[in-house]
Amino acid sequence: GMGVSTVTAARILKGQLHGQGEESLLEMDKFPFVALAKTYNTNAQVPDSAGTATAYLCGVKANEGTLGVSAGVTRDRCNTTKGQEVTSILRWAKEAGKAVGIVTTTRVTHATPSAAYAHSANRDWYSDGEMPPDALEGGCKDIARQLVENIPDIEVILGGGRKYMYPKNVSDVEYPHEEKQRGTRLDGRNLVQAWREAKPRGKVAEYVWHRRGLLALNLSRVDFLLGDEIPIPTGMWNPAGQEEGRAGIVRFVSNLPGSSGGRIDHGHHEGKAKQALHEAVELDRAIGLATRLTSTQDTLSVVTADHSHVFTFGGYTPRGNPIFGLAPMQSDVDRKPFTSILYGNGPGYKIVAGERENVSAVDFAHADYQAQSAVPLRQETHGGEDVAVFARGPMAHLLHGVHEQNYIPHAMAYAACIGSNRGHCNAAARPATPLLLPFLGLLLLLC
Repeated sequence: GMGVSTVTAARILKGQLHGQGEESLLEMDKFPFVALAKTYNTNAQVPDSAGTATAYLCGVKANEGTLGVSAGVTRDRCNTTKGQEVTSILRWAKEAGKAVGIVTTTRVTHATPSAAYAHSANRDWYSDGEMPPDALEGGCKDIARQLVENIPDIEVILGGGRKYMYPKNVSDVEYPHEEKQRGTRLDGRNLVQAWREAKPRGKVAEYVWHRRGLLALNLSRVDFLLGDEIPIPTGMWNPAGQEEGRAGIVRFVSNLPGSSGGRIDHGHHEGKAKQALHEAVELDRAIGLATRLTSTQDTLSVVTADHSHVFTFGGYTPRGNPIFGLAPMQSDVDRKPFTSILYGNGPGYKIVAGERENVSAVDFAHADYQAQSAVPLRQETHGGEDVAVFARGPMAHLLHGVHEQNYIPHAMAYAACIGSNRGHCNAAARPATPLLLPFLGLLLLLC
């Protein structure tokens, strides 16, 4: 959900949090190559996250709502899936002998991360408890099951959504009294246990479900890591006292395709710009740490988004105006003030006594404030414009200009000599100075 307007607003917010302003730089701003990606799905002008994730992870544009499959698959129709599966850059890297992983601030079965490993006619088939009978009878697998079975040797999986991995009505380990957190699986399987059992003998597989357990790990002795419902942004660490642990974790995952900051998207959908922009700043901190721990000589890093949102800010605000503040003018139509940040649609649409709400009477700086929108919707929608692609490292120049979104993983695979197009990697085709690429870093935003 990190469109260009979100990037710009996050840059200003970051500056204001550090006593600066519009002149501030995000870590991604320092990447030397920038491109634009066209985000439309094969059947949608304004895209959904599943189709866009399939594009930038699998290199194939897809229909909205479908994961890891070609445009030959119709949403909800299990019987259209067979033979239409497409593989992702995560699998290409794994087949080339590289460590791979998925790190996300949303459910690991959510649309964007799941395109790295799953093939599904519906992005919402998180467990078999969410699937219709005809899909189960047709042999389609739920996304959580595919996480464990499709690529069983993924080294790192960090995200949320553990209820989809446990049998129906099994109480959650952290929230035992919350019904909505209980397991949803109808097949009675414990997929965390299945994940452990699938690992080769002699390999260490660790499962953690809280921050304390994650930081206590000796990562040099861990071969496989599964983490559930753990805060992922760098803000989870105390900068003064946890740098060593943080660095260890980032080193462990720094060459893994698929890190993401999906709560940016969730904040926008709720019309809560403050949450979305702070999430963007947190993601940028993670990008900064990753760049400090890697080298442009051997690591290609790419930062992009799956799509944009109908989020904007304007109103002729002066330099230094709080990014969450009011415009310096009133509407010349209804004579009421307005915030600089607005949405084209969403839950912030409010009419009071037949007129637009007077925002000076509300706490518009509150974290849960829903910015005014032009059209009332329970959930704000995505935007259809291009998104930025920031790149640094070997072959980063391939990401320069305007590209179809599905070009991204092919460019990265070309740089890393993985996937099907490796003719340029032969010894005879290499330049006089070999290009060594032991690592492949990819930071992507999700739905």
